[in-house]
Amino acid sequence: MLATRGVTGILDLGSGGGYPGLPLSAVLGPARTLLVDSVAKKVAFLRTVVEATGLERRVAAEATRAEALARDPRDREAWPVVTARAVTGLAGLVELALPLVAPGGMLIAWKQEPLEDELAAAAPALRALQAGPVTVHETCVPGLEAHRLVVIPRGGSIDVRFPRDPAERRHRPL
Repeated sequence: MLATRGVTGILDLGSGGGYPGLPLSAVLGPARTLLVDSVAKKVAFLRTVVEATGLERRVAAEATRAEALARDPRDREAWPVVTARAVTGLAGLVELALPLVAPGGMLIAWKQEPLEDELAAAAPALRALQAGPVTVHETCVPGLEAHRLVVIPRGGSIDVRFPRDPAERRHRPL
């Protein structure tokens, strides 16, 4: 089981309909949460849900891209936990998310089996961004037996060139 005590902030990339960011923010109490999606219409929905659930004091939703957040000194290396579900492959996600993770923090990616090929493809990105050792956790939810939580701790310092432009990532994988 993943420890959640003491989490002071969650950044949920590609929040879409609010999962997993909204339930996590509701369960973890005072932790501040930023729900991020590049689609403004989805963010408008998230803001409505945040207001309707009374979470607006600690949860915000923003229409932006991870690359823009990573260039902002207020967000780069600032988030103890970054979560993502259905954003991109693990290699791309590592490059997008780890620059946002605070030293000592972690990326938690919701993925589905089989994972071996995706983990192998992510190895160069994990090395380039100096990630810590990856662990994979089973979910204990009926109906989601093939789903896994891939936990990637922030390792050493991350070069300021990361994350790269989307076109560069697409044409020159790590």
